[in-house]
Parts: sequence; structure tokens; C-alpha cells
Amino acid sequence: MTEDDALVIFTPSGKRGRFPLGTPVLTAARQLGVDLDSVCGGRGICSKCQITPGYGEFPKHGVTVDADALSEWNAVEERYKSKRGMIDGRRLGCQAKVMGDVVIDVPPESQVHKQVIRKSATERVIEMDPATRLFYVEVAEPDMHEPTGDFERLAIALRDQWQIEDVEADLHLLRRLQTTLRKGEWKVTVALHKGNHDARHTILDIWPGFHEGGIYGLAIDLGSTTIAAHLCDLKDGRVLASSGVMNPQIRFGEDLMSRVSYAMMNPGGDQEMTNAVREAIDNLSLSIAAEAEVHVGAIYEIVFVCNPVMHHLLLGIDPVELGQAPFALATSGSLSLEARDLGLGNVNRAARVYVLPCIAGHVGADAAAVALSEEPGKSEDMVLIVDVGTNAEILLGNKTRVLACSSPTGPAFEGAQISSGQRAAPGAIERVEIDPVTKEPRFRVIGSDLWSDDPGFGAATATSGITGICGSGIIEAVAEMRMAGLVDPGGLIGGPDQTGTARCVAEGRTHSYVLHDGSAEGGPRIMVTQGDIRAIQLAKSALYAGARLLMDEMGVDTVDRVTLAGAFGAHISPKHAMVLGMIPDAALDKVTSAGNAAGTGARIALCNVAARDQIETTVHQIHKIETAIEPRFQEHFVNANAIPHATDPFPHLAGVASLPEVSFNTAGSGAEGGRRRRRG
Repeated sequence: MTEDDALVIFTPSGKRGRFPLGTPVLTAARQLGVDLDSVCGGRGICSKCQITPGYGEFPKHGVTVDADALSEWNAVEERYKSKRGMIDGRRLGCQAKVMGDVVIDVPPESQVHKQVIRKSATERVIEMDPATRLFYVEVAEPDMHEPTGDFERLAIALRDQWQIEDVEADLHLLRRLQTTLRKGEWKVTVALHKGNHDARHTILDIWPGFHEGGIYGLAIDLGSTTIAAHLCDLKDGRVLASSGVMNPQIRFGEDLMSRVSYAMMNPGGDQEMTNAVREAIDNLSLSIAAEAEVHVGAIYEIVFVCNPVMHHLLLGIDPVELGQAPFALATSGSLSLEARDLGLGNVNRAARVYVLPCIAGHVGADAAAVALSEEPGKSEDMVLIVDVGTNAEILLGNKTRVLACSSPTGPAFEGAQISSGQRAAPGAIERVEIDPVTKEPRFRVIGSDLWSDDPGFGAATATSGITGICGSGIIEAVAEMRMAGLVDPGGLIGGPDQTGTARCVAEGRTHSYVLHDGSAEGGPRIMVTQGDIRAIQLAKSALYAGARLLMDEMGVDTVDRVTLAGAFGAHISPKHAMVLGMIPDAALDKVTSAGNAAGTGARIALCNVAARDQIETTVHQIHKIETAIEPRFQEHFVNANAIPHATDPFPHLAGVASLPEVSFNTAGSGAEGGRRRRRG
């Protein structure tokens, strides 16, 4: 490797390396352990190695990608596209060669180990009062002596039979009206929509006679890393299918500010990201409908929850103002739109969209949805609600007052920026335990319920293999290393002499812990490096500092209970979260999971119009704290770098976990201390 080699960065894995010019993208991916499929041996036949190169400025990665960063489109790619088709902008990884620094996105369909979207629907009783409903009516036939139009007589029938006033319909429906009325012998079923902002009912669809088909809606949690959708029956609220995809905007930047920077530095970059996310949502609508065996034309409503940057990019609004103080939103209120205004075609052409309101510049509609779902403003005790993702939304309060803030945790909790990290997929380590005496690990991977030291583990994981470590796995690994005495409070990994295990290996001037070594069988060597520890420390420090800032504002030093929301909340044990110091100290039985609370809030708003009024009122009662300009945030952040914390006591944690008093920033044994080494 020389300085003349090109830097290749793969998303969403975040893996990177330098390669000689002319190296095929597929070769670079294989050498880095990137999850890029290929079954034809690189001959351009199978098409499974499709990739999407990104061009322009990528401040997050520190690179500028020129238009000639990959070799020119060749005859093999042209032949494949002409015969079988390929999405514009994509290349075949076996044919495209690296000719300069480049950022390459591996789409979900090109990944061997498909992403596991962990934002499944949470069981919830919801009072049904949807904005879109079916009504059966019998319409008076036309009469020579009563010269009213067919639409006017339909409106009269709705008024007389259902007490529904003020009905309207667009031209597309009026064109079908007369044929449908006569086919149904003046008996029809109509789909009527009236949102909480609408003065009138709108006829979205009409059928002859009594229509027994279903009407459906989508509740979509548009996150910076994943897009999760729930397909709901608008008659009874049942979730018929839940599915999700990676947010394709990851190739423009893993965190929100990187995407804002991309929009700032690349003319038209905001529209690129808007088009990418809308296309992903449209494809997700198609796939989730197919999974539920529902026709996309029967989807009449979509409710979105999202953070402010995603909110603007979904709507096609340049997010540049969200990247600089005072972080002004173009609009913070809820929005009622037509799906076709957002270019969403894989739903009914008359489908309506409702976007929940944002709370403030960096606390978005997703936080509003969590507030709708968890209702901290109705709590008798002091509750801290933490929705962890690439950007964490935090709510603190009770029935007297609710505070909110956003904290930039970054993508480490999602498995990104971790040396052996990957997204949640079969083969990824998701649970870890380390024996405090022997220092030997055991783990579980996604796709198997067996631990690595259980009989049959090898056979159970033969198909998926052991491919890397996802967010929940790295969190548990670091916490277990702290409890086993492999990591000191400052986050330093000890050497083999200090820890008593050969699994702690030298990596330059630091050490790493070998969690799994599959190199003898041609698999990866999965380690927790010093860099991984630092990435987790930065992420958890931002999270804790945000929570602590709200506690300061509220005038409390402790909370009565903690609710963990999102995929994180459902897959990380409270004990491990507290050992890391991600959340304030509390009794473990008072730390609970709310599942995908943002998605639940979206479902509530989809199924109940009154809930929309409720959350629109609630967001004005929540007081926003801006972490970016609070001087105390930095102080809390620095103190939270220690594991679990430099100054705050954790009495509840002390009762359930023993944290060895070790220090590896010494020349001694670690347990005994010694002369400090010079650091440089």
C-alpha cells in the first residue's frame, strides 16, 4: 500500500481501505470483508454485485469523489443492462475498477446477509377513529323533474344516511362517478377522508354496490439509518405486516450533519437525497403490500414520523438551515399532503399523507411520536425516555413539565465506525458474555438461539457464518470487558500481562481484545479495538450528557424510571447500558423497553384523528433544550467519558455489578498501579 493508492469507503458498513488503481470494486470489497454478493466469479453474469458510487464532497469521510473515480462504463455492463435492466447510476462491482478516492454504497439486494430491521410493531390497544373510512350509500336516481348532478345526489345521500356534510371529489373520481353509480344500480361504497386539518370530507375512491375489500394505511418511521413501515388495516388497526430497509441516504453521510454538509457542498445534493429516500419508501410500500398480500391501490393513507433533517429531505426542502444556529425549521407544524406531492406512486393515487409536527430544530416528529406513545406528560413519577439511534431523542418529565433534547450519538450504536462492525444481519454477534475469571467470551449471533459454547452452535451458524458484530453486540462486549477487568474506567484495554489473557493483543501502541478468531477456517478475526472503545465512549457520553442536561434543567439528580425506546431499547439489557454509563443510575426493574415507540406513535396517529390534535397540542407544551449551545453539555460530556462515569455515583449499579478497580495507563500490573507511562 502506498500513498498513491486510492481510498475506498464502503457504506453502510463504513469499512475502508487503500487499493492500487485498477483494483476491481468487488476485489476491494472482499479484502475488506464487505458484504457484497457475487456467484458468477466476477464475470458480469449474475448481477448480484451491483453497487452505487457516490460523487462530490463527503466531509464526514474527508474525501472528494471525482466523476472519474471509477473506470468507464464497459461493454459487459451495457450488455447486462440492455438485456436484464439495471437502475441508473449503478455499476457492477466486478467490472468497475477503482481509479481514485471513492465512496461506494452496497444496496440491500447486493448484500449476502440481508439487513434485519429491528423496528417491529409493538402490541398496543388503539381506539379506532381513522381519517379514512368506508361508507355504503343508496343514491336517488336522476329525475327529469329534479335536474341535480349525480355528485350532488351522492352528497345528499351521505348527508341523509350518515350525517356527513361538505363533501368534495377531484376530477379523476368525477370521471368514474356516473359509470360506477349505474353499475351498482345507484348503490355504492365510498372511501371518505377527513383529517384533523380538513374542513370537508374528500371522496378518495368509489365502488359499485357494497365493497367488502379492505382499506389500509402505512405508519412509517423514517430514521437516518433505517426506514421502518407498518401496514395497518384502517378498519380495526391490525398490523398486517412490518418491514424495513436501510435508508439509502447513508451513502451521502452516516449522520445527519454529514448529510447537511453534503447538501451545502454539492449543488443539487439535497434533491439527490430526497429522490433516494422517496424511491426507497416507494419500493418499501410495494414490498410490504406484497408481503401482506394487499394491493398497493388499497393503501389510502401514510403517516410519517422523522427527525428534522429527514423531515426536510422527505419534503424536498433544503436542510441547510438545520446545520447552523439557530437551527431553524422551514415549518415545525404538522402537514397534510397528497402522496403524489411527494412522488409516491406505489399507493392509491388519491392517498393522503400526514406528517407529525416537529418539536424544535433538532427534536423532530419522531420525538413527538414517542411523546404520543409514552405520554410522559401524564406520568405521576419522573420518567426519562431515551430513543437511541444515530441521533438520540431524549424526553424527561412528569405531569407538571416535560423537557426534550437531541443528542448527536453518531452511528456507533448501529455497528458503524466499529472495526468489525456491521448492521444487524444473520451472522452478526448480538449478545456477549465474558467470564471475569478466565476472561473467555461466549456470544450469540443473529439467526441462532444458541451460545457459542453450546453443542450444535457450529452447525446452527454454518449457513450465516460469524461475520461481524452489530450495535447491540459491541455495547454488550464493551460493558462485559469492563466487568471482567479487561477495560479500565478510562476506557483503556489492558495488555496480556495486565489482564492475564492472551486474548488481549498488541495493536500498535494500544491493545485489542479478540472476541472470535475464524481465520483458520477462512473467516474474519473479530476484535474489540481501542478505537472501538473510543467510538462507544463518544456515543454514550453524548447520550448521558443530554439526559443529565435535562435533569439539571428539571432540578433533579435522579429519575424514578427509564424507558428505552427504539431498536436499542428492545435488544440491550438495562444492566449493560448502565455499566457503560449510557443512562443515569436507576433500579434495574425500573428500566424498561418501549419497543419502537416512534413507530407506535405513528400507528396511533394513523388510526385515530383525535390523537393528531393531541400531539399538535402537546408539542407546544414540551420545552426544548438545545445541547449545541449549552455550556454545561461539554462538562457533562467529558465526565461521562469514564465507564460508567467520572463523578456521578451509580449506587443501584453497584448493587448488581462489580466493576474492578483497574488502571492500565501505568507500567504496573494494572491492578496494583505503578509508574505512569509517557503518552504521546
